[in-house]
Amino acid sequence: MTDPSAPPANARRRSWTIWLPLVLFGAFIVLVLFGLFRPADRNVASALIDRPLPEFTLPASLPDHPGLSSQDFADGQPKLLNIFASWCLPCKVEAPQLAQLAAAGVPIEGISVRDRPEALRAFLAEHGNPYDRIGADDSGAVQLALGSSGVPETYVIDAKGRIRYQHIGDIRPEHVPLLLEKLEAAR
Repeated sequence: MTDPSAPPANARRRSWTIWLPLVLFGAFIVLVLFGLFRPADRNVASALIDRPLPEFTLPASLPDHPGLSSQDFADGQPKLLNIFASWCLPCKVEAPQLAQLAAAGVPIEGISVRDRPEALRAFLAEHGNPYDRIGADDSGAVQLALGSSGVPETYVIDAKGRIRYQHIGDIRPEHVPLLLEKLEAAR
């Protein structure tokens, strides 16, 4: 026997489905708020950390500078590898910090990406030249092999030619102590 005062089964189902969009919207709001208030991890972990530099040989960017190869990093001395370009505005911003690091005795090797020799020469004349060698990566192939997504990026390479640290973006004054610490640890 059925209770005549009970609503039909399809009415109960219909009343529940009316609330479904509201419940889904509420769950969406909770997810968005969780994402907004949870601290974000802004560090990008490179897959190449603690691995050897990819093999490469680049011609000289300028006739009066030597080119660059991965073999130049396996000489027993930690170095910085800076990927830059004359057309890159943040590269101009980091130039004083690179000069400061070079003045402190840090060897810095450079890879210029998609650059013209005359533009590169003017950039170095205006902003200084902290580089021992500058290789020309006209196709961007070495930049991609290093896992670099843009310019500038700087790598700490240890005495055996292994990547120990990747700094994405321009080097600011507050980053200099960290880079010096990473270089010291790479000895």
